[in-house]
Amino acid sequence: MDRWFLIIATLLAAIGGVWGMISVHHGIRSRWTVLWMGAAVVCQLGFLSLRGHLRGACPLQDIGEILVFLAWAITSIYLLIGPAYRISLLGVFTAPLVFGLQAAALISGMLTALPVRELPTGVFHALHSSLSVLAYGALAVAGVAGIMFLVLDRQLKAHVMRSGLFRNLPPAHELLVSLERLLWLGTGLLTCGVVAGFLMPRTPQMQHTHLFLALAVWAGYAGLLAVKAVRGLTGRKLALSTVAMFIFSLLVFARV
Repeated sequence: MDRWFLIIATLLAAIGGVWGMISVHHGIRSRWTVLWMGAAVVCQLGFLSLRGHLRGACPLQDIGEILVFLAWAITSIYLLIGPAYRISLLGVFTAPLVFGLQAAALISGMLTALPVRELPTGVFHALHSSLSVLAYGALAVAGVAGIMFLVLDRQLKAHVMRSGLFRNLPPAHELLVSLERLLWLGTGLLTCGVVAGFLMPRTPQMQHTHLFLALAVWAGYAGLLAVKAVRGLTGRKLALSTVAMFIFSLLVFARV
């Protein structure tokens, strides 16, 4: 039953992305992508709720669950942040990322076929896992906003101003404001997640490589925000740095 929720959520993300791209191609600023992604997040919650019930814990126990949780975080951040800053086109860029994460989770072996109930791990372990993934969701959307800015910047320099994509992209300043706010949100959540990680009970058998990698990612984002606040960065450098930092942050998931 849980896989059906995931399959439907994956199909909805694909439809949302394709619908959005068709609308952009015809120069239409459609709200349907937001609705498709809203339906996807309901199915994601259905999947995570069932897995959480089976696990008796936060559903972050295998790679597939982590990928779906990240997809849910990205979709939720988009639905909460995107429309608020009038950048609904963000869904056209976000939907393929969500689709890719969920499609990867459906690959054989990614999800434990028969999840078993986990032993209690403590509140700090649950906070570390959930807040960290939520942080990466916000930082992923910041990376998507960075890509949007780079696309807009390239089109401006190439004087390609009649395409449907250009007409539907939000103003560059608005993109940068949203990007910076997403960076602050993601870094704030990651700060709480890292602190919770260091407060987790430790045993000699536990591996903390991912925790120190998370700390390195946190230092990178905190440094980027510090440089932006103290010295300032051009929009292009900020966007490039945000995309590069998110790619680097994926190393954390590679070591989970």
